[in-house]
Amino acid sequence: MPSILLVDDEPSILSVLSTLLKGQGFDIRPALGGEKALEYLRSDPFDLMITDIRMQPVDGLELLRTAKSLHPSMAVMMITAYGSVETAVDAMKKGAFDYVTKPFKVDELLITVQRALEYRRALSENQQLKAQLEARYGFENIVAESGGMRKICSMIERVAPTDQTVLISGESGVGKEVIAKAIHTNSVRKQKSFVPLNCAALPEPLLESELFGHVKGAFTGAASDKEGLFEVASGGTIFLDEIGSMSLNLQSKLLRVLQEKEIRRVGGTKQIKVDPRVIAASHENLEDLIKEGRFREDLYYRLSVIPLHIPPLRERPEDVLPLAYHFLRDLSGSETVELSMETQVMLEGYPWPGNVRELENAMRHACTFADGGRIVPDDLPARVLKHAPMEINRGTETSGNSLAEHAGKSLKGFLREMEKEFILRSIEEHNGDKEAAAKALKVSLATLYRKLPEPRE
Repeated sequence: MPSILLVDDEPSILSVLSTLLKGQGFDIRPALGGEKALEYLRSDPFDLMITDIRMQPVDGLELLRTAKSLHPSMAVMMITAYGSVETAVDAMKKGAFDYVTKPFKVDELLITVQRALEYRRALSENQQLKAQLEARYGFENIVAESGGMRKICSMIERVAPTDQTVLISGESGVGKEVIAKAIHTNSVRKQKSFVPLNCAALPEPLLESELFGHVKGAFTGAASDKEGLFEVASGGTIFLDEIGSMSLNLQSKLLRVLQEKEIRRVGGTKQIKVDPRVIAASHENLEDLIKEGRFREDLYYRLSVIPLHIPPLRERPEDVLPLAYHFLRDLSGSETVELSMETQVMLEGYPWPGNVRELENAMRHACTFADGGRIVPDDLPARVLKHAPMEINRGTETSGNSLAEHAGKSLKGFLREMEKEFILRSIEEHNGDKEAAAKALKVSLATLYRKLPEPRE
């Protein structure tokens, strides 16, 4: 039930309005005069305050200032005599939602009250969504157990407050958009729009129209003027994913946006000033594309003022289990979902060619088939099961006698031993060829050497 603080220094008007609004189901707190209203404002929050403007010694404008200071999301309606409309308009400039004039019509008053309450509700929901967005994409909440990801978080913390362009590289599925959102959310632009666009998803003419907008009649179907995403993101951030797929023609236009901070809509003649922060990303090596003549070198240097490379998941196994539990909490809404020991070994031993996105989908699959709050190997996708060590895949002594051999060891120590055993078996299967084993495991040769058991003296 919405709560309304009703303020007037005329008892008869206060009584009439109280009766009217109570009859509509509202929780009414009447205050006879501004001084009493100040007491209520300082002790309790309200959804709406309806106050007369002309009161002594505390008038409606002073109540408005106090209300906006103590309760910024509370809506305020002003009541004024016909001859004081200018004062009411001034009150709206200072934050009042609307005003009604005496003598007011009941229907007009009720409609204005409903609109004010809807505005207050929308404002509150918007604040909650912003808080959720910041909680979800704040850099401190990115899963970062590995040294590589901790370095990324440190870079975000230093880069976010600046306006420099950022180029994020990394394989598909490593979370480039998540990093871009974290940069935006921790920047001074966070109150403005974050506008993502996958450049590979649109043909060139449509991509140009999306980026720069168009004027009416620019092409068949252009029935009206349309803002481009550079305009929408002005003051905020535009995220251009898969920038390497952009044509050379559009690359030259993007370069002009970065240099001149202005765009021209498709079919238009007017230059429009814009101020978006540009974050670009690519799973391709842009330096290779430059050598092939597919990417402008001058644009590359404009975009890569701050380069961020996100390592693939197979090179940061320390992040696998924390990420898995992170996704499980999001998917199940519970902190009690567990991964069995065998499941943990399988997740850390799998090379994750699809990176973090594949891990998230695997957890989604596991949640669908899990029985109760414990995820076992059979709940995982078939491609993960096929890659498991033989004893886990067969479901043999791993859960019984062989686990007893590791009694007293930490989980991390147990997983490390299983990983080394798996690597040694792969090397043996490739007749001692470590390079071939590394390719089969989809890790670098350096990573394989790092994970091998140290030679015994």
